[in-house]
Amino acid sequence: MEPYVVTPYGFTTALDLPALAFREAREKPFDLYGLYAPHEGGVYRRLPQDVADATSPGVAGLARNTAGGRVRFATDSDYVAIHAVLAGVGRMDHFPLTGSAGFDLYVKLGARYRYYGTFRPGFNVKDSFEGVLRFATREMREIMIHFPLYSGVESLYIGLRADAAVDHGARYRYDRPVVYYGSSITQGGCASHPGNAYQALISIDTDSDFLNLGFSGNARGEASIRDYMASLDMSVFVLDYDHNAPNAEHLKNTHAPLFAAIRAAHPTLPVIFVTKPDTNLYAFGASHGRAFDDRRSIIHETYRQALLAGDKNVYFIDGDSLFAGPHRDACTVDGCHPNDVGFFRMAEVIGAYVAPVLR
Repeated sequence: MEPYVVTPYGFTTALDLPALAFREAREKPFDLYGLYAPHEGGVYRRLPQDVADATSPGVAGLARNTAGGRVRFATDSDYVAIHAVLAGVGRMDHFPLTGSAGFDLYVKLGARYRYYGTFRPGFNVKDSFEGVLRFATREMREIMIHFPLYSGVESLYIGLRADAAVDHGARYRYDRPVVYYGSSITQGGCASHPGNAYQALISIDTDSDFLNLGFSGNARGEASIRDYMASLDMSVFVLDYDHNAPNAEHLKNTHAPLFAAIRAAHPTLPVIFVTKPDTNLYAFGASHGRAFDDRRSIIHETYRQALLAGDKNVYFIDGDSLFAGPHRDACTVDGCHPNDVGFFRMAEVIGAYVAPVLR
């Protein structure tokens, strides 16, 4: 094989693999999840363009980040390769590129998907990269690949043996998605690879589809995205935008109306209210924690009023519980954004509320 080979899709590959043939992830039998209308082409998105534009310039840009995007399929190829064409790379000094720009691969063992490896973008990644993960044997496997958390993806090409069997992947037990709305933490900052974001962990534990509507610094409960979320067909709604409300007054003015819109459209939908998790600042004096108290009280009041109105499908999670346990100060990369330990603990706590109410 020549060092660089032109594929039928017009890009060149440097991967030297036996009988390599690429397929576009939008083609059958690949199944895409967590993305808005992915088969319409163009850059992958999490929101309709008009909703994103109407919400804010920040959301308009971040909606092109593929947090929560997944592709599933089954194959007996003894390797899986990718050629990813990116539409912007999320580079941050506190966030591994394997999480912000990488793809990771899971294989189903028994009833559960298990992490197998990461397609690593490389330190100098710009607009595309390639990678391969190999298996010791050739047999039919259920595969799931997570898209990057903080980068855009224009195209994903999946490389398999040309003569490999390829089929649809396993369907989710709960195929109406759990919808998560929130901040940079919700979007997945700063997991070491996409499958370690807390929603992905809960999804694997519960075999449930999900939609990640985390928008770093830009989840502010605006009317346009509020109304869009109310229109979605979902199994559970997790409301977690405490961090991005610019102040307590903004949170007070938007939190109850957002819930009211969801409840009007979905009278019995389970809704889980979550407050921000990074409350370790209390350890340094009460003044550091006062702002947390104000915001927690606002969110709890939405919950309390729902209970008083007879709503039996609302749940409240105090963010102080999300990192609870030994070494809670080891749960973040910067005092705010979770590392993998922090996301694991969040998945345990939030998952314990999601699992019993899935429908």
